[in-house]
Amino acid sequence: MNEVKTNGIYTSNEDKQLFFEKTPTIMVKQTFKDASMNISSIAMKNELDKLLSTVKDEERLKFFKMEIDNFFSLFNRYLMNKIEEKTLQWDRIKIPNSEQVLEYSSIKEANKSSVRVLLDRLVVLKLNGGLGTTMGCVGPKSIIEVREGHTFLDLTVKQIEYLNKKYNVNVPFVLMNSFNTDDDTSRIIKKYEGHNVDIITFNQSRYPRISKESLLPIPRMYPPGHGDLFEAISNTGLLDKLLSQGKEILFVSNIDNLGAVVDLNILQYMIDSDSEYIMELTDKTKADVKGGTIIDYEGKVRLLEIAQVPPEHVEEFKSIEKFKYFNTNNIWLNLSSVKRVVENNELALEIIPNYKTLSDAKGNTDISIIQLETAVGSAIHYFKRACGINVPRSRFLPVKTCSDLFLVKSDLYSLHNGQLIMDQVRFGGVPLIKLGSHFKKVSDFQKRIPYIPKILELDHLTMTGAVNLGKNVKFKTFGTLTA
Repeated sequence: MNEVKTNGIYTSNEDKQLFFEKTPTIMVKQTFKDASMNISSIAMKNELDKLLSTVKDEERLKFFKMEIDNFFSLFNRYLMNKIEEKTLQWDRIKIPNSEQVLEYSSIKEANKSSVRVLLDRLVVLKLNGGLGTTMGCVGPKSIIEVREGHTFLDLTVKQIEYLNKKYNVNVPFVLMNSFNTDDDTSRIIKKYEGHNVDIITFNQSRYPRISKESLLPIPRMYPPGHGDLFEAISNTGLLDKLLSQGKEILFVSNIDNLGAVVDLNILQYMIDSDSEYIMELTDKTKADVKGGTIIDYEGKVRLLEIAQVPPEHVEEFKSIEKFKYFNTNNIWLNLSSVKRVVENNELALEIIPNYKTLSDAKGNTDISIIQLETAVGSAIHYFKRACGINVPRSRFLPVKTCSDLFLVKSDLYSLHNGQLIMDQVRFGGVPLIKLGSHFKKVSDFQKRIPYIPKILELDHLTMTGAVNLGKNVKFKTFGTLTA
């Protein structure tokens, strides 16, 4: 009898018939699901083995096999999640207590005499896997000019170079690239040779997309989200290298968050408290109601994303009164702890299925695909003494659109050693800027607004249509321009 057995389930026709005759209907339904999962898993494994056989270079095969093994594990968890249909129990969700989320004002200032010792333990990592396509640019997003001719990369290099020079230290600057950004980034960072900063790059994993119809791999690769950081930094050997150099703390943030600069007070607190994981949070506004937040779930700190919220509780999740904070994705990690959770296979990050439609190789037929992704924030409940810190809004200054670009180029800010500092004259937070589709691309934005207006006294600005601004424009309070 030909049979395949995986996790105790037989998939031969004889075994299925015998099992179904002796099993109640509800169990038969479950067995159908289990058998289907096993068949999908086996079929996926066979196709992945074929994919591995196409790689002839031994060194490349070594890394690719680690990536494929991690992908296969992720795929099996995805199948299991579909069967078990696990969801968070809303009545078990509690607001975090004062030990789980601290106010930034409550942590001690770093001891000035020990700053050098603190910085000697630190590594700064920027997530650099994204392209600038959403802003109409070609290449890595990190090379978009954002202020006075400086790119995201330029500003980060200036910040770290300033720290290294001021305190006579060597804080390494690490870039986690994707295969989409690595070539361009490697070429561009050559211009920093001779600067007082040690730049290290490594690539996150490459996973095959999955056909939604067949659940088989499509040999068109994708970077699987920043939750891949843990496996990638370990697989490349960089984690061990940093630990051997005496580095202890990794500060992770998005390359496009201009507020994510090294904070000595948080660094001091992390070392003093022996925390393995700190997530920076900041107060929600009406613009941030969909952002992930920290919760207490059965006594442990967890990240709650809107996709995990039952439909009947979505409005409650958006409540600024109940869920006050959201995740900035500024994350502080203890490197030894990262090594432990990776080597012990302790991480089972929440899977984010990203459903997309792609054209086939000839550009004709549309193919429905699935990308399985994970986020670095969802790892928080796997670390000991993990907590959130509610930081000032100034530490969250992302540039996702040209509306954001308008703000960071304006007179609201001045540039000091690579850091944007808000003008003290400004009262309250940043104004709300809404630029229409005519300003979606950076090239159009620059053409229509060659001179950024003065907006220190502005509260809200909306511009739609083919609006063009000239020199010496100043906006106050509320403004709407339409063409």
